[in-house]
Amino acid sequence: MFAKTSKAAARLSESIRNKEFNKFYLVIADGKFDEKSGVLEDYLLKNERTNTSKVVKEGTKNAKFARLEYEVIKYNEEIDLSVLKIKLDTGRHHQIRLQLASRNHSICGDQKYGTRGRGKQISLWAYKLEFPHPITKENMSFELEPEHIGSWKILD
Repeated sequence: MFAKTSKAAARLSESIRNKEFNKFYLVIADGKFDEKSGVLEDYLLKNERTNTSKVVKEGTKNAKFARLEYEVIKYNEEIDLSVLKIKLDTGRHHQIRLQLASRNHSICGDQKYGTRGRGKQISLWAYKLEFPHPITKENMSFELEPEHIGSWKILD
């Protein structure tokens, strides 16, 4: 997203700081989920040297709280893959990748945290963004239709 003016850019930045942006993703992940929808909450610790993060216990020094909501929209039993919609509540380093992988649901093609589909593109796509208009404060929503996102159709 780009702002036309510096004033609009400043207001959009303020909206981001105030957590008024909602970001949504589509993911292809390993396995079948026990629940059709749910919330994942963890504490994540970033390792600058390796450019990775890991799930750690609450209270670990420099760890940050991470929260996302998911909904399973499709499961293919033959290839044991699920398509998920993810609403990101916090924006931590590698959050979606790590939170799913820590529960044995790695994202297909994930080179850092995954096991299946190595060498392929990661199956993680941003598809929807919601935020208040910087001037009118009207709720704005921009969404790609899932069929325009590409290889998630492998589950058809």
